[in-house]
Amino acid sequence: MLRENLEWQIVGEAADGLEAIQKGEELRPDLIVLDIGMPKLNGMDAARKILKSSPDSKIIFVTQESSSEVVLAALSLGARGYVTKTMARSDLPAAVEAVLEGGWFVSSGLITGGSS
Repeated sequence: MLRENLEWQIVGEAADGLEAIQKGEELRPDLIVLDIGMPKLNGMDAARKILKSSPDSKIIFVTQESSSEVVLAALSLGARGYVTKTMARSDLPAAVEAVLEGGWFVSSGLITGGSS
């Protein structure tokens, strides 16, 4: 889906949380998209480590987790976006745009107040 936008360049992909950390340190991308439920190391722990080694990288979670507690925990650790997999087709492009422009994005209905 992200490859469809010709303005964005995908510089790497990771199969698990440990590889995501490695790629984040190596590539230092503007934006990293993570799932919370990743093998070897969950996305929350991976995000913490990535943000320490590559603090300029912005993180968006795309995941099945939709509890407000998990959303708030992800945002409080430094993620700039949170998209549910069920809303990814419509929300992920908007989330990427918002986050790359310095804003925030949360899929509608996840936290009282909806998306931003």
